[in-house]
Amino acid sequence: QVQLVESGGGLVQAGGSLKLSCTASGRTNSRYPMGWFRQAPAKEREIVAAISRTGVDTYHVGSVKGRFTISRDNARNTVYLQMNSLKPEDTAVYYCAATTRDTELVVTSSHSYNYWGQGTQVTVSS
Repeated sequence: QVQLVESGGGLVQAGGSLKLSCTASGRTNSRYPMGWFRQAPAKEREIVAAISRTGVDTYHVGSVKGRFTISRDNARNTVYLQMNSLKPEDTAVYYCAATTRDTELVVTSSHSYNYWGQGTQVTVSS
């Protein structure tokens, strides 16, 4: 079992920055591909960014490219999402996820993820 705990959400004005953290505990001796997802009210959950188990490969959805950056520190069992130039449309609950899928690649499908954090609210005011 793997437990994921997110932190770093909050209220910020448009144009501001936030950094989300996700710390894993439990069976963390294996390095898992991980991702950040978000879900806004009345919308489907969507991938925001994903990172391979080594951190060499990353993926960012088009709407956040150039503004958000995913990274990981395997020594701390932590994945980060640096969010800059935030927009009101970035308002959502952000979820961290891990997959035990055996791959060196990034994983972008939510159906492939089997561990999820509880979510952290990000609210961007205009």
